[in-house]
Amino acid sequence: MFDFRPASADEVFVMIETSALTKRYGDLIAVDRITFRAEPGQVLGFLGPNGAGKSTTMKMISGFLAPTSGRARVCGFDVEEQPLEAKSAIGYLPEGAPSYGEMTPRSFLEFIASIRGLGGTRRKQRLDDVIGRLQLEGVLEQSIETLSKGFKRRVGLAQALLHDPRVLILDEPTDGLDPNQKHHVRTLINDMARDKVIVISTHILEEVHAVCNRAIIIAGGQLLADATPAELEARSRYHMAVSLTTPEADKARQVLSGIDEIDSIEIDPLDQRLTAFPKPGKPIFAAVSEALTRHQLEVSELQLESGRLDEVFRTITEPHQREARA
Repeated sequence: MFDFRPASADEVFVMIETSALTKRYGDLIAVDRITFRAEPGQVLGFLGPNGAGKSTTMKMISGFLAPTSGRARVCGFDVEEQPLEAKSAIGYLPEGAPSYGEMTPRSFLEFIASIRGLGGTRRKQRLDDVIGRLQLEGVLEQSIETLSKGFKRRVGLAQALLHDPRVLILDEPTDGLDPNQKHHVRTLINDMARDKVIVISTHILEEVHAVCNRAIIIAGGQLLADATPAELEARSRYHMAVSLTTPEADKARQVLSGIDEIDSIEIDPLDQRLTAFPKPGKPIFAAVSEALTRHQLEVSELQLESGRLDEVFRTITEPHQREARA
């Protein structure tokens, strides 16, 4: 049975710890001295443009790829020096969810159960649990190579969950899933997050809002930001802005331009949506609402913006992409 645990497992609160983790390929630095810690209950979104180093970092943490320098520890175990112990604590869904196409989902999961040392009642309980959670009952006897991309992804996620690991590393877990399947997987992640660390590599910012309580942004192999989604949104120029939709956009602009607390006003040329930006530290929602009501402007939507993560993401990562191209 592969059930390795450190002597003080109940006292291990840092489930993932990296220190100056680096990966080089010749002159190319794919991952450049990344350092972070993750604790139970955190769902950590690992964000970055294509080629940023997300998958490479995950492969090093999971023990799939050896770092050029630096260290990674999982549940107190050094990934290089204690690989079996570290890997026993990890459930890993690689990019593309690779498996054996000639196997059926049932035979593949039975195979994984054997590798993980699951036996007896525990084996049956865990198999029944992941098959039910991922809704695989209808395809259990069908060869994996004939399954849709979405079902292949679910089989890959099932194998990662099978041994009920304390650390889940998921590379693009909802890739290929339809909206209903994405919702189901996100709900599953939220349900499991209480006593685990879950790291999700994604370039889908919607995913961060849906499941993550922490986000790391990397580009050019470097860690550029580490904060909650709300903290990142607060960096956006749209934070505390007020946007509205009205058939009288030009008149609304004229009315709102008289509010002292408003710094600037923009109208989107595509949909005529108006956005009013506040001066630093000045709330404007109440004043905007009152002005619109007083002038009897027809408004179909009025919204206080929390900030736009996509804008923050571009602001942080684009300079590093330009440097890489140069």
